[in-house]
Amino acid sequence: MNETHIVCTNCGGVNRIAGARPAQEAKCGKCGEKLFTGHPADVAGAVFDKQIARSTIPVLVDIWAPWCGPCRMMAPAYEEAARTLEPDVRLIKLNSDNEQSVAGRLGIRGIPTMILYRGGREVGRMSGAMQAPQIVQWVRGQLG
Repeated sequence: MNETHIVCTNCGGVNRIAGARPAQEAKCGKCGEKLFTGHPADVAGAVFDKQIARSTIPVLVDIWAPWCGPCRMMAPAYEEAARTLEPDVRLIKLNSDNEQSVAGRLGIRGIPTMILYRGGREVGRMSGAMQAPQIVQWVRGQLG
């Protein structure tokens, strides 16, 4: 049976979704929250690490900070991109002020920066604010 592993952005629980089941409608078996809402969750460092390590779908992370003007400008576009890309790609946000050690480990030099992961490995990185169609096109281009 073909399974997809989806990490809940709310509790960090790892959920197995059978290939025939629509992932868009799935709920977390641990906390009961919907796994995909079309709204990228701002996650803590531990949930970020779990998303990268345990998800079998690609994960796009937006590294941002609340004081960053371009980050705030890109937020609605990132949310719109989530509505287009989910459930094939998980979109999450990581606040670089709250998670400085993770941002440092990732080598973040400027924000906003988006990093795309597949199978636990970085497959693409883009810095600077983008519009939703650009985000979607960039992600699909990186994934082939």
